[in-house]
Amino acid sequence: MDKVRNVLGKKYIDSQLQSHFDFIQAASKGVNANVIKNFGDYFDLKRDTMAEILSVSEPTIYRWTKSNKILERNFSVKLFEISELFLLGIEIFGSKEAFFKWLDLPNTSLGGMEPMELIEIPEGVSKVRDVLGRIEHGVYS
Repeated sequence: MDKVRNVLGKKYIDSQLQSHFDFIQAASKGVNANVIKNFGDYFDLKRDTMAEILSVSEPTIYRWTKSNKILERNFSVKLFEISELFLLGIEIFGSKEAFFKWLDLPNTSLGGMEPMELIEIPEGVSKVRDVLGRIEHGVYS
């Protein structure tokens, strides 16, 4: 899980991330909004995609990063969870390209929705993680 810290930036997350509870503790301490930029840079995401994922506007992301805003706990936790999900997906699919292509394809296990659509809503990350887990273990339902 400490790979998430590498994605978001050790400069902004000073504690080790060993469990999901560590995500919550780090988020409660306060995380600088520049982790959003690091997240986007690491995964080669454009600001509009990051805005969709976080359910905020592009100008909001720009303002937050420019002013070094401390993110609300829920935004930080969501970034931690999505970073972990993306790292898992890349590991399972073998490349960023293959994983991000999969994210944009309708999935019968997700009711025909695209995984990327679900990431944007509460509980969506866990549903996508469940499907990735089944893929990882060879269970294609």
